[in-house]
Amino acid sequence: MAEAAFPPGPRAPALLQGVRYTRSPLSYLSHQRERYGDVFSARYPSFDRTVYVADPALVKQVFTGNPSQFHAGEANATVLEPAVGPKSVLVLDDDEHMRQRKLLLPPFHGERVRRYGDLMREIAEREMETWPVGRAFSARDHTVAITLEVILRAVFGLREAGRLALAREVVGEFARRSHRVVLYPFLRKDLGRFSPWARFKRARAELDAFIYEEIAARRKQPDAEERDDVLSLMLGATHEDGTPMTDTELRDELVTVIGAGHETTATSLAWALERLLRTPAVLERARAAAIGDDDDYLDAVVKETLRARPVITEVARKLTEETEIGGYRLPAGTFVSPAITALHFRADLFPDPRMFRPERFLEGEGDTYSWIPFGGGVRRCLGAAFAQYEMRVVLSTILRRAELRAERPEPEPARIRNITLAPERGARVVLERPLRTTVGASSTAAATVAAPQRAG
Repeated sequence: MAEAAFPPGPRAPALLQGVRYTRSPLSYLSHQRERYGDVFSARYPSFDRTVYVADPALVKQVFTGNPSQFHAGEANATVLEPAVGPKSVLVLDDDEHMRQRKLLLPPFHGERVRRYGDLMREIAEREMETWPVGRAFSARDHTVAITLEVILRAVFGLREAGRLALAREVVGEFARRSHRVVLYPFLRKDLGRFSPWARFKRARAELDAFIYEEIAARRKQPDAEERDDVLSLMLGATHEDGTPMTDTELRDELVTVIGAGHETTATSLAWALERLLRTPAVLERARAAAIGDDDDYLDAVVKETLRARPVITEVARKLTEETEIGGYRLPAGTFVSPAITALHFRADLFPDPRMFRPERFLEGEGDTYSWIPFGGGVRRCLGAAFAQYEMRVVLSTILRRAELRAERPEPEPARIRNITLAPERGARVVLERPLRTTVGASSTAAATVAAPQRAG
């Protein structure tokens, strides 16, 4: 075993390492792996030393290790608890986490998720009607609107126009205020009414008031058992002792869904468009797949997007006891993080990793511990199936009707937005002509779309 307590890593001050990470979030961890190996250390302001692992075998050790030894909730809470609350499944550990996870699994089961397909298509179609023709716009602004509407209608079950409008307002303000002031504990200081932390707390209070009103109203409605939105299913769920979820538990899980299932999916959809519009052969094949209902290829596009442009760089665990990882005996309290971006850009796992090539997922590349955009083990994202299905449905809808081009030919760099990696300019696109009114497949359309791919 190596004598060093921690693996090698950059020696620069924590602040400088944080700045470098912030300036190049997509490539930073990959570059550190290339320099220091599959296990390396880093330090950032307000955080203890982090040890990164970028080898599938070590990722498996972390994901399948004893959850009481690898605390994901405690690690997540350092960043997420101010927003999601102390009862969120994201910040819980051990038995409490498993109890809450079991309650939340059924609403996000694959079969139930597919019930929302028509709703997702309807929402995407309606939002696309607002797109300007011939003028550049941020695709992400519109994917945010789509995924928020899906959350409000499929998860919250909102139907009344006034409540939908209020929800858009309070969720939007909450998202705008949940920026770096939440990520770094040293910034969480109330310096007056207009300070960032004070603004965040007001936005959180307004969102909480809306959610608690909705919970109270829903508990009184006589048709709660007949509804199939996620909130109604959560209201009917009970713990092993027969007790229902408390209002606080419901609030924290609903905010978790907003954060984990709204902005992240919207950003991934924006990245999908950004990548497709800069890879013409893939775009043409994806359009043919959308017209021809080739779900396998569209699923591969989704997976390749999440590989090439994951919305988070890492998933963290906090050690509760001394643990050996990769030949290093790490003390309790150490953060251990499977490095998503470093793994996803390993050429031995994903040949030509900088290429956007969905075919790799049709050819068997990527396994449980090398493709990890949703984490893994008992902490794998509960909404993974929902997010992937929504991405496929919305992408298919866009590709069938819209002829888009990128505003600029060069790729958009990744920038940190809240806790996600988003396109710097919001994936700016141009709708070249009015939306197609015929969205069904035809032999002529399919042949026209597929021709460039055959020629290539």
